[in-house]
Amino acid sequence: MDDVRLAPVIGIVGCVSVVLALAIPYAILSPTAANTYYTSGAFNPLFAGLFALVCVVVFASGRSQRSDPALSAGICLVFGLFIAGFAAVWAVTVPEQLAFSYPTGAAFEHHRYVVVLAALIVPLSAVWYTRALNLL
Repeated sequence: MDDVRLAPVIGIVGCVSVVLALAIPYAILSPTAANTYYTSGAFNPLFAGLFALVCVVVFASGRSQRSDPALSAGICLVFGLFIAGFAAVWAVTVPEQLAFSYPTGAAFEHHRYVVVLAALIVPLSAVWYTRALNLL
């Protein structure tokens, strides 16, 4: 499989992993506790999830040639930077006491970094996609 078709697939996987990582607190905590967890930082990382859902559609349309692949790669690059930015700023600004206060154990304390790592997949795959299209 060539890079022009593989890079958007990795981007779609990255976007889905961002959405799934953001859904974890709603699965293991109460909805009120999950909302408190997400609204305690500078930005709400659910905006990153919204942009990730948009990027799924854009990556898929560029891959299947339903829209201009160069335009799709550029849109995903910009949105991917916003996704990673929202996730990183939230992860740095959420109070540590809040992450450690939930009764889910030590596994939950690293959740915010998992969200950031998943969010970094999107702009990296978008850069790969633009390089495969010889745009960078």
